[in-house]
Amino acid sequence: MALSTSLVFYFCCGQLEDQTKKLHKDMKKSTEADLAMSKAAVKISADLLSNPLCEQDQAFLESMTALDTAMRRMDAFNQEKVNQIQKTVIDPLKKYSGVFPSLNMAVKRREQALQDYKRLQSKVEKYEEKEKTGPVMVKLHQAREELRPVKEDFEAKNKQLLDEMPKFYHSRIDYFQPSFEALIRAQVVYFTEMYKIFSELTDQIDQAGLTDEQRERETEAKLSELRALSIVADD
Repeated sequence: MALSTSLVFYFCCGQLEDQTKKLHKDMKKSTEADLAMSKAAVKISADLLSNPLCEQDQAFLESMTALDTAMRRMDAFNQEKVNQIQKTVIDPLKKYSGVFPSLNMAVKRREQALQDYKRLQSKVEKYEEKEKTGPVMVKLHQAREELRPVKEDFEAKNKQLLDEMPKFYHSRIDYFQPSFEALIRAQVVYFTEMYKIFSELTDQIDQAGLTDEQRERETEAKLSELRALSIVADD
């Protein structure tokens, strides 16, 4: 029963190790993608700001300047968010993953102690089945003496795992809950700031008060004018 219980928790801890490593990897990918996104947005706004149209159209220049400012603010807040997630989520995940090698080694030591115990127990049983002659009794006594410390060693290692492995497994919620709460707070702060930034940007560039549908029709009309030019007409 004790062995089966320890095996169940060992299996659960194995799953926990895999899930922790996967979550750590996914969180790193997520933050890297976040940073790449905001850096790309800054690059795009900078390219638009350097567009020759900005030299010719004051309204376009003002819009692109507002966009560039917004993208740089977004990038700054995004960097703060990523730094916060790194400290409160990714680093704790990495530290937690670092515990599993020691846990796995303890299980391997218990398994080795079990094999030694079984081997010597089998040796004792073999002498117990033989005829009780003087030499056999001497060997039986020696085998029992050899078995005693090995049995005690196994029982100690097994008890340690039975006591500590469930505690380790059940402590995962208390360990991770602060990290996940910090992740949620970081996201809330970030998206709250994004709402402010893009609301301000909308107020700055949406001077004409056009709807998206009107803008789309306007763009299509301009495109039709361009297609009507002989230099871009289809052959």
